[in-house]
Amino acid sequence: MNNAPNGYNTITPYLIVPNAAGFISFMKDVFDAELLNQHMRDETIIMHAELKVGDSLIMLADSTPEYPPMPAGLFIYVKDADATFSLALEKGAAQILPLSDQSYGRSGGVKDAFGNTWWITSVQGA
Repeated sequence: MNNAPNGYNTITPYLIVPNAAGFISFMKDVFDAELLNQHMRDETIIMHAELKVGDSLIMLADSTPEYPPMPAGLFIYVKDADATFSLALEKGAAQILPLSDQSYGRSGGVKDAFGNTWWITSVQGA
């Protein structure tokens, strides 16, 4: 049973990250994310934001003493794993597993500067 608003998934990742504005920039640069909305707690703290990446949504907020960082492990399908992986590294991510051909596609892992792990994968022939 899905009682989510139109355009939202039943389950949506919600990340609490240090430097949410930087994370939003990383997502736009590396994964071509679209910022759907952003609500500020004050002039510098993002209380809530929503990004769309392909057909998926990610919600996020700045970490605070009351809400410490809560990073995630995320698996993302992209058109070109090699190009996206390289771009993630250029934008400050660190390699945790090199790209390689797997039975399910070309895949590798990075950890972004905000504590999240990304399994960047493209499916051959897709």
